[in-house]
Amino acid sequence: MTETRKVALVTGAGSGVGRAVALGLLGAGYATVLAGRRRAALEETASLAPAGAETLVVPSDVADAASVKALFERTAQAYGRLDLLFNNAGTGAPPVLLEDLTLEQWRAVVDVNLTGPFLCTQEAFRIMKAQDPRGGRIINNGSISAHVPRPNSAPYTATKHAITGLTRSTSLDGRKYDIACGQVDIGNADTPMTERMKQGVPQADGSMAVEPTMDPAHVAQAVVYMASLPLDANVQFLTVMATKMPFIGRG
Repeated sequence: MTETRKVALVTGAGSGVGRAVALGLLGAGYATVLAGRRRAALEETASLAPAGAETLVVPSDVADAASVKALFERTAQAYGRLDLLFNNAGTGAPPVLLEDLTLEQWRAVVDVNLTGPFLCTQEAFRIMKAQDPRGGRIINNGSISAHVPRPNSAPYTATKHAITGLTRSTSLDGRKYDIACGQVDIGNADTPMTERMKQGVPQADGSMAVEPTMDPAHVAQAVVYMASLPLDANVQFLTVMATKMPFIGRG
């Protein structure tokens, strides 16, 4: 690694938006730590990196505090600093009726989607406030669900609304350390998670409808832009979505 190369860490980097953003950051010259639960998927992401790019594969579970601590310790050992954290890892519950959801299903989503980003943010703070030059940037994956729900999605929607609160608190509490924090809200990126939209998904009125999707490369470009700003400038919230997806107006 050269002295000028910046260091990024992406959670959920083994597929979907996480993979697209990791590759975008690698293309922009970041040494990038690829975190996720499946080593094989992370190594596949690493294999897609452009020539000369520097990756570090660290299998991790963001819902486990010890695993998160080990992830950031490994990052600090390898690079001595951290310039960017992309809190992306996420999961959903089965789309069952709200009253039929189990406590275990609820907790599983909260642990990954909310507690995980909180734990990662804590560890990033500890590195960023102590390094020289001081500071860094944290970008949270919020989702359109940070604004409006889909039917039968209470755990996912609740955690994504909560991510907005975490983003705002991180922005405020990070100021004294020169840590900036923003949120990218993503709508219908064409990933394995949204594959079902091509066959039709439930709508608020009870109907089923096919929904448009977009290339996740557009999300990667947005995150790379947010990351490119100097620390005295910040994109607080940014929405990237398929233009014709049902969100604005009545759908």
